[in-house]
Formats: sequence, structure tokens, C-alpha cells
Amino acid sequence: MAKQKTIEQLKAEKEKVEQQIEQEQHKLRRLLNREQYYEKGERTKRAHRLITRGAAVESIAPEVKEMTEQGFYSLMANVLNKPDIKEHIKTAVKRQEGSE
Repeated sequence: MAKQKTIEQLKAEKEKVEQQIEQEQHKLRRLLNREQYYEKGERTKRAHRLITRGAAVESIAPEVKEMTEQGFYSLMANVLNKPDIKEHIKTAVKRQEGSE
């Protein structure tokens, strides 16, 4: 027959389990914080890339500064969907991949 545990033993066991739960919750919080840190870093990198590329477009074609967002998107869609431009883009990407 199994020996019954005393109240003190049960309290000690309960305290130990609660401590383990607290430790695991702390680990989970640290992992979630780390995940948020990396996601924020990726968003920051993306924002930087978009800003610098947008600035490059404006420096090459200053006229686009006066365009509405919709007008700019329409222009870019028209320009970038032309077959010869698509080929230039593919070639530039391949060239860059080869140099890395």
C-alpha cells in the first residue's frame, strides 16, 4: 500500500512545482521578448530599405515628388510591367547574386 504524504511534504511539493511553473513562465516571456526584438529588427530593416529606395527614385526622377500615391503606384506598375524593363530587372538581380 502506498504511504500517505504529510501536509508538510505536500506543501513542499506544491512550492517546488509552483517554482518550476514560475521558471517556465519566465523562460516563455524571454523567448517572446526575443521574438519581438527580431521582428522589430526586420521591420526596421524593411522600413530603411523602402525609404532609401524611395529616395533613390525621387533623386533620379524628382517629378514624382508632386504625384499622388495612387498616381505613383500606377506609374510604377506601368513602367515595371513592361517586358524589356522586367528583363533588365532580372538581369540586374542575377548580376548581383553572382557578385555576392
